[in-house]
Amino acid sequence: MENANVLRDDLLRAIGDADTLDTLESLRVAALGKKGSITALMKSLGGMDPEARRQAGQALNVIKDEVAEALDARKTVLARAALDTRLEAERLDMTLPVRPESRGAIHPVSQTWEEVVAIFAQMGFDVAEGPDVEDDFHNFTALNFPPGHPAREMHDTFFLPEREDGTRHLLRTHTSPVQIRTMKARKPPLRILIPGRTYRCDSDMTHTPMFHQFEGLVIDKATHFGHLKGCLQEFVEAYFEVDAIPMRFRPSFFPFTEPSAEVDIGCSRKDGTLKIGAGDSWLEILGCGMVHPNVLRSAGYDPEEVQGFAFGMGLERIAMLKYGIPDLRTFFESDLRWLRHYGFSALDVPTVQGGLSR
Repeated sequence: MENANVLRDDLLRAIGDADTLDTLESLRVAALGKKGSITALMKSLGGMDPEARRQAGQALNVIKDEVAEALDARKTVLARAALDTRLEAERLDMTLPVRPESRGAIHPVSQTWEEVVAIFAQMGFDVAEGPDVEDDFHNFTALNFPPGHPAREMHDTFFLPEREDGTRHLLRTHTSPVQIRTMKARKPPLRILIPGRTYRCDSDMTHTPMFHQFEGLVIDKATHFGHLKGCLQEFVEAYFEVDAIPMRFRPSFFPFTEPSAEVDIGCSRKDGTLKIGAGDSWLEILGCGMVHPNVLRSAGYDPEEVQGFAFGMGLERIAMLKYGIPDLRTFFESDLRWLRHYGFSALDVPTVQGGLSR
């Protein structure tokens, strides 16, 4: 066993002198690996008589443990030193300037929404809201849609799966159900503005499956069509920021209003450029009318006591007209380049007195 003791001393000395983890690993393999020096001595015990093998085996196990402990201790020291060196080399330089971050922008839909609210707030309108998922009563029946009306069909409306009681909810096709909900919850007089998301099965340059509308509703005892015309005249001139915009009302049909009208505003289309205001052309922008007596009855109002008017238009449509956006689908494509071009600064807060747009 004298050779084993000499081997132990040599190994412990080499382990203590190891200055890298790679060197230490080579020493471990050379001593304790399958072909290592201590392993070779352990294998040689088979040729000894039992008593000598017992004594030599005990001594070799002690040497093996000492070498293993020395390897672990040295590995801890070297690993700590390596980590300290890495931390020193990878230290973060806090004096570096921050990376440039691009500024965000307000989406044209959000900006137009705020512009519309600002205008009608000046006229005394309150903002009303309602759920996107509606039932048949609020979306159709209460708004005087007859049972066979095409809007009830699957090709126009997103219906949800049938419920246990046989009814089917749907994604609202307009914000008009909020009119019914508000009238049921409040007594006249009412003057409300209803902006929100709506859903229809349609998609092209001027239609998307989800879009935004805003509607207005006024109910009291003496409201007439002249009030409706004056309200809309004030709105279009304030929104487009053009004085004396020509306006005309064309007879139309909506189930929830009677009489009903489409509203056109004057414009010119010279050299392929649309300009709102005086001109030789007309542009349709919204629908309106006096609230149908059946709608008033559905909400619990007496049409002999109160009457009112309603109007509605697409939020994206008027944004396209004002800001020259050619394709409705681009509103929802999440293209940052498009948003940087058409977006608004967070400081562009629309007010009627200070100006609606930049």
